[in-house]
Amino acid sequence: MRASERSAGDDEAFKKELVGLIPHLRAFARTLTGDPTAADDLAQDAMVKAWDARASYQMGTNMKAWTFMILRNQFYSDRRRSWRQSQLDQEAAERTLVAVDDPESPVALDELRLALNGLPAEQREALILVGAGGFAYEEAAEICGCAVGTVKSRVSRARRALQGALERGDYERDGQAAGDAMGSILAQADRLSGAG
Repeated sequence: MRASERSAGDDEAFKKELVGLIPHLRAFARTLTGDPTAADDLAQDAMVKAWDARASYQMGTNMKAWTFMILRNQFYSDRRRSWRQSQLDQEAAERTLVAVDDPESPVALDELRLALNGLPAEQREALILVGAGGFAYEEAAEICGCAVGTVKSRVSRARRALQGALERGDYERDGQAAGDAMGSILAQADRLSGAG
C-alpha cells in the first residue's frame, strides 16, 4: 500500500501500536548496546524508520517482530559504519578508574548480568529474545534474519556458556555497583513485559 492510499485512521492505528512498543524497543536496544543513552538513541532511530516505512507494514501482523528487526538492522548498520571510529568513552573510563562495588557482598543477579554481557552478541541476542522477550523461536528467527534451528542453537549455546561462566566466575566487572543489579534487571524485565 502506498503512503497516499493510507487513511488517517491507518496512521493513527499504526502510531498507537508503535507507541505501545516503546518499552520493548528500549529494552531490546539496551541488551544490544549495553548503554542506556545509546539504547535510547537506537530505539528512537528504529521508531523513526518504522514510521517512515509504515506503508510497507501489514496491519494485523506482528509489529513487535517487525520493529525489532528494524532496530536490530539499525544496530548492526551503525556498528559497521563506526568500526573505524575511536571507542573512547570518558564516562566509562572514569567508572573503570573508580571501583564502586563491594567485593564482600556480591549479588548473584549482578553476576548473571555480567556473565550475560560476556556472551557473543548473537547468542546474547537470541537468549534475550527467547528468554526475556518471550518470543517464540520462529519470531526470534524472523527478527534475527536466520533459520529457526540457528536460533535454537544460539539459545542452547548461550545457556551453556552462561552456566559455565557463572560456575567459573568467568566475567569481568564493569564498574557498576553490585547492589544496583536487582533494580536494573527488574526494570529491564518490566520493560520487556510492557509493565514499565
